[in-house]
Formats: sequence, structure tokens, C-alpha cells
Amino acid sequence: MPFLGQDWRSPGWSWMKTEDGWKRCEFDCEDLERDNNFNLQVMNVCNQEVYTAERCEYPAKKSKKEYFNNTTRSQYWYREKWICVQKESTRERHGYCTLGEAFNRLDFSSAIQDVRRFNYVVKLLQLIATSQLTSLSGAAQKNYFNVLEKIVRKVLEDQHNPRLIRELLQDLSSTLCILIREVGKSVLVGNINTWICRLDTILSWQQQLMDLQITQEFCGDLSLCDIPLQMQNNILYRFSDAWDIINLGQVSPALHVLSEDRHLWKKLCKYHFAEKMFCRHLIFSEKGHIDWKLMFFALQKYYPKREQYGDTLHFCRHCSILFWKDSGHPCTANDPSSCLVPVSPQHFIDLFRF
Repeated sequence: MPFLGQDWRSPGWSWMKTEDGWKRCEFDCEDLERDNNFNLQVMNVCNQEVYTAERCEYPAKKSKKEYFNNTTRSQYWYREKWICVQKESTRERHGYCTLGEAFNRLDFSSAIQDVRRFNYVVKLLQLIATSQLTSLSGAAQKNYFNVLEKIVRKVLEDQHNPRLIRELLQDLSSTLCILIREVGKSVLVGNINTWICRLDTILSWQQQLMDLQITQEFCGDLSLCDIPLQMQNNILYRFSDAWDIINLGQVSPALHVLSEDRHLWKKLCKYHFAEKMFCRHLIFSEKGHIDWKLMFFALQKYYPKREQYGDTLHFCRHCSILFWKDSGHPCTANDPSSCLVPVSPQHFIDLFRF
């Protein structure tokens, strides 16, 4: 099996390619000290840049790292869009994978631009905000809030899915208030002033979303209310979110009547919950019929709703690799498609619980 990580047997030497083959680089420190020109040329054969003592603005490694982090919005770029999930060290792989590493490697910044993955990423950020925020490293925290900022800017520009982002920011602000209030009792990576600034930014985003006015788009002379009632009813039956049905019912009196149809809410209950679930929580109306709308909101308090996403992360059981399906991964199985498992947001969080 090929090594997918750093070879544990490597002594860490530097090598140079010559006409006679590869030779190990050997630097003589005494010769360098005798050199009258103190312009030392630091050669890195691993395709890194060449720095001289005069031209290098940040000779110290720490200074270069801080300069890089302060002058770029997305600090971490990886050639591979997959990550190997391992929970213990082996001879071939040293260390283990954390939630923060996976968040940095899987390129969520680009995923939010894909309409199929947008809801998936938002749900994942929401789960991290409610339960795993303190487990993120400092680098993963920066990446988390950078992705969150891009999501908010995207929603403010295209005015799509503002309700989902309001819920995400509400959960995140509640978690931060608790963590800041109980600082010292809980593990909070980073300076407390940094977290207070982040909380102020979140509150500012919430206010911007509250003040957001949806501009009406005109596509010719035909609007939603002008199409036949049967077509309007078919549109409602396509929705899997209860609040989308309620909000659409506020557009016109005709849509309001269609949104209160008991058969519509019955289908929604059967889509999200098993029959044995709603049989335990029957709610009857004054006329003696089952009130499916009230039942739906009662059931979601006890059971999780069915999740539906256009595209999700996938996990290869043969290679233990997490990746986006269209990006692929270096699978060594004879039949890679038989090893793939779709990963829900909650499953993603569970993969990194130790």
C-alpha cells in the first residue's frame, strides 16, 4: 500500500539533483563563516524561495509566519482536497486527524459557492458552533470565521437563504456569550479580547440581516400569483421545509389557503418522521380530524428531521479518507464506488470524537 502521508523513516536530509544522480546536500559551516561577503544564500531544495540576508524582510521564522497570516484572508491552501481520518498513530502515519485539520483541508470556502453544498456547509458550521467550537485550533478558528464572513457577504449580496444564516448566527452568538461569561472554567483557545471582537462582529452581522430588504425581481409580466392554482399547489408539495411553506403562504390569500392544506402537512410529516413516531403524538382538531400541522411542530421537538442536501462529503471505508465526491481521492480498492458512504453533518462531527 502506498504511503499517503510523510514517510516515518525519512531522516529529513536535503537532496540535490545532479548529472550523476541525486546527492545529499552538505553545508560546511566553517567555510560559510570564513566568507568575507556575509550575504549568505540560504538554499532550500524543496522548491522554496531563495532568501538573502540583505533582501529578506522577515529573517525570523515567527515574523514571516505572522506577516503571512496578517496579509492574507485565507491562510491555508492545500493541493489535495481530501483528508485521511485516523484516530491513532501507526508506523506509516504519525499523529492523528482533528476536526480543525479537516475543516482546513476540505476547502469549505469554495464549497459555499456551490448551491448544492451551501446548506450542507451552513448546517456543519451550526453544529460546530453549538458543540465543537472549543475543540478548534487557532488556525481552524480563523478559517471558520473567514468562511462565515464569506457566507454572510454572499447572503447580503444575493439575498438567498437569510433565515438559515440568522439561525446559525443566533446559535453562534449564544455559544460565545456562554464561553466568554464562563472564561477560566472552559477551554477557550485564544485571547479573550479576540473572542469579544468576534462576538461584536457577529452581532453586527445579525443586525445587517435583520435590516435586509428583499428586492422584488420582475421576470416579465407573469408572477407566482398569476399561474394556475394547481401549479401553485405543486410548488408547495415540492418543499421539505415547514417554514418555507409558511412564508410562501403569506404571499397571497390563495397561497395561504393552499399552505394550510392538511394533506400537505400530512405528507410533510411522513417525509420527515416514521409512522411509529407520529402515532405516539396524535393531535386532533376541534372537528375530530388529525391536525397534521401542529403534529409536525410537536414531532420536531422529540425527533430529528430528515436531512436533504444536493451534495455532501463522502467517506471511503477502504482508505479512511474524507473528500468531496467530484474531487476524488487516491483509492486503492478494486471497486472504489462500493466503499463510499455519504457523510451527514452530524456524522462529520462524530468522525472526530475521541
